[in-house]
Amino acid sequence: MAIKDIGSFQQTLGAGDARGWSRRVDNDGPGGLSVPSAPGVESGDAVGKTFGEFLSDSLTKVNSLQQEANVAMEQLASGESQNLHETLLAVEKAEISFKMMNQVRSKVLDAYREIMKMQI
Repeated sequence: MAIKDIGSFQQTLGAGDARGWSRRVDNDGPGGLSVPSAPGVESGDAVGKTFGEFLSDSLTKVNSLQQEANVAMEQLASGESQNLHETLLAVEKAEISFKMMNQVRSKVLDAYREIMKMQI
């Protein structure tokens, strides 16, 4: 199942002003929050990115893995490809990345709910 529309996700981020909030957090200077680099990601890749941009890029990568898996399955089913191992690897990569994206989504929603419970 591939993600059809990232624009709706970006509209949701814009409506909640997540981009403005993340820029303010990134620009707090000393003592401000910083996001550590993920394993396998060069530290220069994340420099200057807001949380919203990082999340959008991650969704784009998950979508591309889903599409690659779909193409590999179609090629295997049509007989264009005889390589079952690479097809299974592509499907597993897509499945793992999708599960991770769902876990991140759950954590973000939990954090949002916790913040909404706080009294000001």
